[in-house]
Amino acid sequence: EQHTIIALVQDRPGVLTRVAGLFRRRGFNIASLAVGASEQKGLSRLTFVVTGDQYTVEQATRHLEKLIDVVKVSNISEEDVVARELALIKVRTTPTNRSEILEIINLFRAKVVDVGTLSLVVETTGEEEKIDALYDLLRPFGILELMRTGRVAMVRGKTGGRISDDVGADAVIMGRNGATAEQAVDSAPGHYEGV
Repeated sequence: EQHTIIALVQDRPGVLTRVAGLFRRRGFNIASLAVGASEQKGLSRLTFVVTGDQYTVEQATRHLEKLIDVVKVSNISEEDVVARELALIKVRTTPTNRSEILEIINLFRAKVVDVGTLSLVVETTGEEEKIDALYDLLRPFGILELMRTGRVAMVRGKTGGRISDDVGADAVIMGRNGATAEQAVDSAPGHYEGV
């Protein structure tokens, strides 16, 4: 069973290694991982998909919350979410099949981002099933290369204004030592932008 977990973490060196190590030690396979800046200075948001039963994922999530650089963790698997993935697909083309390939690409509202004499690079964004379907239709032409970002997800907007990790942009985040996230980042030795 796949679970989508969102973690808001301090933007410090080594955080990603510690998070991945925790899941490795628990025997989880991380099916996808996406990391990027959040709306809050000094914090990054990780979205990862792991496979495991509910109990084991809950245990791992509790352990994840104990990591010093982790501000908040949410398992959003049961929530109503918007989830997307980006894929770049390089497909083999010939003068005779290029128009057929372009028709398929247009049906999926994907776009061509590079054209070569023997290939096209297609960019597509959407749910995993959409990307899988496009890939399956392009496979008979010859897939030369595939790159997928992995899932990124947010809880859908509701009247209550809940967000994926229950931390609003206006909230003051307190770390374990009582400092705000911004104070903690500003005082972090050797801090750099990026996880």
